[in-house]
Amino acid sequence: PPRRMAHPSAAGLTQRALNRVLLARQHLLERTDRPLARVVDDMGGIQMQYAPSGYIGLWSRMRDFTRPMLTRALEDRDVIQATLMRGTIHTVSATDFWPMLAGVRRINREWYARIAAPALAGIDMEGAARAARELLADRPMRFADLAAALEARGFPRAATKAIGWYVDLVRVPPSGTWDARRADLYGLSEWWTTPVEVSEDDGIELLVRRYLGAFGPAPLRDIASWMGMNVGQMRHAAERLDLVTLRDEAGKPLLDLPGASLPDPETPAPPRFIGVWEAMLLVHARRTAVLPEAYRSRVFNVRTPHSVNSFLVDGQVAGTWRHEDGEIRIEPFRRMRPSERAAVEEEAHALAALHA
Repeated sequence: PPRRMAHPSAAGLTQRALNRVLLARQHLLERTDRPLARVVDDMGGIQMQYAPSGYIGLWSRMRDFTRPMLTRALEDRDVIQATLMRGTIHTVSATDFWPMLAGVRRINREWYARIAAPALAGIDMEGAARAARELLADRPMRFADLAAALEARGFPRAATKAIGWYVDLVRVPPSGTWDARRADLYGLSEWWTTPVEVSEDDGIELLVRRYLGAFGPAPLRDIASWMGMNVGQMRHAAERLDLVTLRDEAGKPLLDLPGASLPDPETPAPPRFIGVWEAMLLVHARRTAVLPEAYRSRVFNVRTPHSVNSFLVDGQVAGTWRHEDGEIRIEPFRRMRPSERAAVEEEAHALAALHA
């Protein structure tokens, strides 16, 4: 197990210390035996625009993970796939789904209404939302069929394109799974899982706790960025929580959960493979240097806004990978020591088995 650091030094948490804290909380220092839904909570949810990435993310974090485990969890409604933080597709536990939705629903909708205002001018979106709820009342529909039914009722294409921002929808399996990667089957959230009444502020509080549990310690701006908000929209909820304040090596404050673990910065970090859309590579986690800035343009660029499959060596992205002809082929960004390459190739062989 990771060695524990009793308390950060007076000089503050170094970048390496923050790196190891992140990896520990993401279960990337040591695979875990925790139940799948709890691991999803620990990760702060899984960004899953590309379905296989969620499976790869869990495989990198869980002992004895197999692909049917996540598919069954989606089918059994233990985890839910929907548009949540930052208006992007996430898989979260059923327990977290309604609070997270309550925390981001209004802000997501207001953001979309602003950017789509010209296209939505003169459209009765409340009427379109009522019609969509009627159509989805007792069954899921493929999005093309839902759009056609709404257009048949007189709503223009701009309304059908926007409907997911005005009606709480979930992706219904098998769509959005490894074997049916395109998520084109949608259902009403309240049809798929029992609604829970949660206030927006309580939802934001849960989001703050999940972020810090998954990516902390962190400043407010990073928490807000991950949530898809500005600091002014979430500060009041964060201030209601009993958080502790740590410091980075520059003396800047970092918020954290009371009693959260801080592993020794010298804890070894084994190689790990991650897929596209891995949240810890996004800008909100820049302070941890999981993605060295020298490599950022090779992972995110105009041709790959979704990022690329990558692998970690000593807690940092060290190259990319692809599945080809039944094997995992790696492309390192730097020269690797023989021991590093051997460990990466062993992990790659196991990942090839997951694909098979």
